[in-house]
Amino acid sequence: MSTYVISDIHGEYDMFMDLLEKISLQDSDTLYILGDILDRGPHPVKTLRKLMLMPNVICIVGNHELMALESLKFLMKEVTAENIKKLDPEMLDGFLVWLEHNGGRTTMDEFEALSREEQKEVIGYLREFLVYEETEVAGKDYLLVHAGLGGFDPKKDIEDYSLKELVWDHAYYETQYYEDRFVVTGHTPTQYIPGAKPGCIFRKNNHIAIDCGAHINGGRLAAICLDTGEEFYSYPHK
Repeated sequence: MSTYVISDIHGEYDMFMDLLEKISLQDSDTLYILGDILDRGPHPVKTLRKLMLMPNVICIVGNHELMALESLKFLMKEVTAENIKKLDPEMLDGFLVWLEHNGGRTTMDEFEALSREEQKEVIGYLREFLVYEETEVAGKDYLLVHAGLGGFDPKKDIEDYSLKELVWDHAYYETQYYEDRFVVTGHTPTQYIPGAKPGCIFRKNNHIAIDCGAHINGGRLAAICLDTGEEFYSYPHK
């Protein structure tokens, strides 16, 4: 019975399946996904629907799920004169930014290929994602969150952080947030963390950064076993 964490799959379905094989995930294990399952890569919705079939998976929301959720709900609306009149310019702008600048096109294409019932199931699943998780594994305490703790204050309870601070704001790896627990994050590819080895899990100051840039040229998809600290990697398929 082991606990694994993966983050920022970004539609790299083949890499994800390869990684599941490498960790030999059992039904008795728990797998946390720290968000950004969607967008960029070729099969984001296919990856999401695979996760929907895995009862031992716990998903935490990433900024790409937040962007996609609003846009996918918009896509499900019937095109009528009344609905067009109700279009919010800010929502429409957000949709276009998601589509053109945040890799949303692959998510949209796969979503639109689903039946209406399947689309509803996907939306319902996304709405159930947690914002963060606190867990103890092998006598160590962990905080699992997509991005980090923006505006960090040691006196601040985790419940007091805003959604933006947890899902959008990047972790500051030079600061040790807690002495007695580890903060596991995705969101910031290790290719962009000063002092990190690109494409490898980064550990410093009780931070564990596990986004190894699966969607970046030369990047990898990573998993960590919290019980043992063992790292696993999947390389892009040729």
